[in-house]
Parts: sequence; C-alpha cells; structure tokens
Amino acid sequence: MTIERQTLILGVGNVLMGDEGVGVHAVNAMQEERFPRTVTLLDGGTGGFHLLSLFQEYDPIVLIDATMDEREAGTVTLTEPRFASDFPRTLSAHDIGLRDLLESATLIGPLPKLYLITVSIPSIQPMSMDLSAPVRNSLPEVIRTAHTIINRLMTM
Repeated sequence: MTIERQTLILGVGNVLMGDEGVGVHAVNAMQEERFPRTVTLLDGGTGGFHLLSLFQEYDPIVLIDATMDEREAGTVTLTEPRFASDFPRTLSAHDIGLRDLLESATLIGPLPKLYLITVSIPSIQPMSMDLSAPVRNSLPEVIRTAHTIINRLMTM
C-alpha cells in the first residue's frame, strides 16, 4: 500500500493592504481550478504560529506571497528554498513573516520540500482590498506556476 503525498498550496498576505494580499487572492482564484485530490488550497491570511502544524502535515508545500524586491510590479518568481535563510529578505511583513515561521518549524522537525512563488509589489497600500493592475494581471502566471509544480510532483 502506497501513501499518497499530501500537497499544500498556501497563500499568505493581508488582503486589507492591497497588493500585499496577493497570496490570498491567488489561492482564492485557484478555488475554480482543478487540482488532484491530494492537493489542499489554503488561505493562510497573515500567517501566524497557528500555521506551524502545516509543516508537519504536508509535504511538499507551495507558498505564495508578495515581495518588495525592486523588480517590476507583477513579476512572478519561483524558488525552492531549503532553509529559512534562503527566503528573500524583502518578503513583505505579516503578523509573523514566513522566514520566522520556517525558523520555528525547524525546531519541531525537518522541513517539507518547499516551493516559493513570489509576486513583486512596489509598496503596501494600507486600507485597500484591491490589487493593482500589474499584480492582478500576474495571477494567471501564479496559477500556471502552481499547476506546473503540481504536474511535476505527480510524475515523480
């Protein structure tokens, strides 16, 4: 009997701060997509230590977040971080950042395989629930990237 790999696609961000909420918007848009039954989509909101258990429950995890990396707004980047230190320093801040969450997760066990999809944003817009046009227009690429990852995992 083989155990099926359970994959998590986790979007994080604060939807009350404009483009900073792109991870949540992306996961919400993916609700209309078809993924294998072994894939769970989750709105992780602004993060927090309540997400820690996910690093033991799922392997791999696809994380989606905004980053202020001085690239053109809406630029989508995929990385495969192995350690908390591999995360871009400029990931936008939540209640606790993904880097903090990963550093804490390493204390309770080995990290799962991680894929990080970031979307470049120019700034945080407080009290706005709308994505700017360049960031909104990046959502199809974010979704395609997630599908590419999942399809690659299905053939492993």
